[in-house]
Amino acid sequence: MTQSDEHPAAAGQRTAERAAQHLQGLLAQALPAGLHVVATPIGNLGDISLRALATLSGADLIYCEDTRHSRVLLAHFAISRPLRAYHEHNAERERPRILAELAAGRSVALISDAGTPLISDPGYKLVRAALAAGIRVTSLPGASAVLAALSACGLATDAFLFAGFLPGKPGARRTRLAELAATPATLVLFEAPSRLAATLADMAAVWGDRAAAVARELTKLHEEVRTGTVAELARWAALSAPRGEMVIVVAAAAAAGAVSDAAIAAHLQALPATMSVRDAAKATAAALSVPRSRVYELALAQRKPAPTE
Repeated sequence: MTQSDEHPAAAGQRTAERAAQHLQGLLAQALPAGLHVVATPIGNLGDISLRALATLSGADLIYCEDTRHSRVLLAHFAISRPLRAYHEHNAERERPRILAELAAGRSVALISDAGTPLISDPGYKLVRAALAAGIRVTSLPGASAVLAALSACGLATDAFLFAGFLPGKPGARRTRLAELAATPATLVLFEAPSRLAATLADMAAVWGDRAAAVARELTKLHEEVRTGTVAELARWAALSAPRGEMVIVVAAAAAAGAVSDAAIAAHLQALPATMSVRDAAKATAAALSVPRSRVYELALAQRKPAPTE
């Protein structure tokens, strides 16, 4: 019987044995001193890598965002290592302590609540400081909500920009959307469920009705990737009020003509009121890659006093 004729259960057993052998080999090796940036699952615990398990098992210390959250992950894989918090609220205080541990020759693992550390999570200042001190930094790749959403949405992946979270306030959000309007790449953003419908509606108003997708609860039981235009998705979000972790993916600006008048107006409004119409039009045209004459006309209309009754 050839391996291709082997029963799936038997083949699965062989795979498990090989994986266990590989993990045992990794565990037998002493973990080098330095900072180890470790990606962890974004939902499905099966997405953790063998290297990540070996690194977390062998680290002298593990730093995470929330010890309660990360303790569940470690307990699931029977990992018992010292666990300490490192997040945006204590980073300034904890960073010197971590650097001192690293300088003393210890191995330190850095993880986030989910996915790859430093991607919309604290940590880059620690990595930068460690590199400046001549400390070895090792990245262990793995799960990422950004890449998982891009892989499943059907939009172009040859060039993309991760823009993180948009501002919560409507005015600031529209201003940021105007700044991103002419980006010649697929845009990937995170959003809270409570703001999803409003954010998608603002995208439609500022960017025009582009192709888009909303990826929800990636790798989890109720995973969903819904595609459509931003206007269609805004209506869906308003009616269904979806829950869970959200990733929005939006098609790139096709050309200068894809920049809406609303995007130009929002950019103009964000500029200092002391700027002349000519200077404001020049700055906006350069930022959004649109003809200056088009922006100048909109700027004049915007500055024109409202008629009095």
